Amino acid sequence: MAVNFENSITKDNLMRAFAGESQARNRYTFAASQAKKEQLHVIEAVFTYTANQEREHAEIFYQHLQQLSGSTIHIDGGYPVDISDSISDLLRRAQHNEYEEADSVYISFGDTAKEEGFLDVAASFHKIAQIEKYHGDRFGRFAQYMEENRLFVSDVQTGWICLKCGFIYTGPKAPVKCPVCHHDQGYFIRLELSPFADIR
Repeated sequence: MAVNFENSITKDNLMRAFAGESQARNRYTFAASQAKKEQLHVIEAVFTYTANQEREHAEIFYQHLQQLSGSTIHIDGGYPVDISDSISDLLRRAQHNEYEEADSVYISFGDTAKEEGFLDVAASFHKIAQIEKYHGDRFGRFAQYMEENRLFVSDVQTGWICLKCGFIYTGPKAPVKCPVCHHDQGYFIRLELSPFADIR
């Protein structure tokens, strides 16, 4: 059923999604600052990397509202308060929120957009839902590493890369300090988890 965009549920859902992505970006930026203070630079990078992707999602949703430029959209919604002194808790809360967006919220928003005849908006919601699932998986993996005290330790020989200078080391544990740039262990990440892993 074709619906006038100005009177659509999709228009409201886009604004809810824009607000949610904007808030997620800020929560992850705050979490990144906290990780930096604790010299967990890899976790800082994970939160910052994801925050930048959330910013992109917010822009995609916002651009779908372009024809309503100059108007105000009033929405209601619930948004999480994720404040904790524990980086592991912040990762788990982020994982939960990403899965919620992926499993129910954006799928539902996409289905509604499709029913209302806004196929390009539906595609954005459905595709971004898949990305949010991946975000949740990533947060969960790093939370598990922290909970098991394995962020910088592996059960097997593993490649580690320094996020500062790119030095690659192979061993069961990341170096305490990078032998090249002398930055602390907090900058090392498993090579296969590096955003731009070596593709030899």
